[in-house]
Order: sequence, then C-alpha cells, then structure tokens
Amino acid sequence: MKFNRTTAKNAGINILIFLSVYFAVHLYQVRNTPTGVVPEIKGQMLNGHAFVGLVDIKKPVLVHFWASWCKVCQFEHENINSIAQDYPVIGIASQSGSLEEVKAYVNEHSITYPVLVDKQAYNSKKWGIVGFPTSFIVGEDNQIIFTEVGFTSELGVRARLWLASW
Repeated sequence: MKFNRTTAKNAGINILIFLSVYFAVHLYQVRNTPTGVVPEIKGQMLNGHAFVGLVDIKKPVLVHFWASWCKVCQFEHENINSIAQDYPVIGIASQSGSLEEVKAYVNEHSITYPVLVDKQAYNSKKWGIVGFPTSFIVGEDNQIIFTEVGFTSELGVRARLWLASW
C-alpha cells in the first residue's frame, strides 16, 4: 500500500475518532465517582482489624475496588500484587461474601496486598462504583488524582502513580 497524504489524513481522522470514543466512554464510566477529597472508607480488613483510613500518606496510594465474581478483576490481581511492592495499596473486595469467603479467595488467587471486606457494598456505593475493577490514585493531600474503570495494565497504573508523586 502506498502511503500518501490521503492515507495519512484518513489515519489521523480514525485516530481522532478512536480517542474521542475512548474518552467519552471513560467520562461516562467515572460520572458518579468522587473527585477531590477521598470519601470515607470503613470496614474490616482480612486480618480482623477495622480500617483506620488513609492517614499519613507519604506517597500516592492505590485504592482498588474489585469483586470475587468479576472475571476481569482476576486478570489484574498479579499486576496489583506487583504494584503493592512499590506503592501503598488498599484492595476493597466488594460484594464478595463474608470475611472467611474473601480470605479463601485471596489465598486461592495469591493476593498479597491488604484487603478490606465490603460485603454490603457500603464503600462501593459511597465511592460511586458502577463497574469492577475500579481504581483510584490518591495523592499525599488525600485528593483523588486519577480514576480508572475496567482493566488497567500494570504499566498504566505505575505511570499514574509516578505522575501523582510529582
């Protein structure tokens, strides 16, 4: 195929259409999610302790909402485990059963980051979650910097965390 001005113009138009659709879908997905200061998070961690909140944040934190029944979430666990080696992560298992059921799921899927059990979806509702997985990057000032709904690559999350640290 010969590359000429018409081909370049058509490629540019296709790229603009793709980006427009992508950003429109993203805006639709995050329409109910909070911006600004993080909403309250409360519940019981897998270790049995109550969650005390995002305090003394020294670097960006990943707040990652997932569900045990979500097939897409299963693809992200390894990525989030890897990110948790370098950044603070709080996983929120929403609508995923009792403490014991979530513990069994976490063990089965080798999840290493801290997990809060959100059995009744209290936190998911408070944070406006409409789909799983949903991830938030929270900065040192407890401000939500980035929100992503759906699968996100490890590189994409790391890039957002890096940008949030600036």
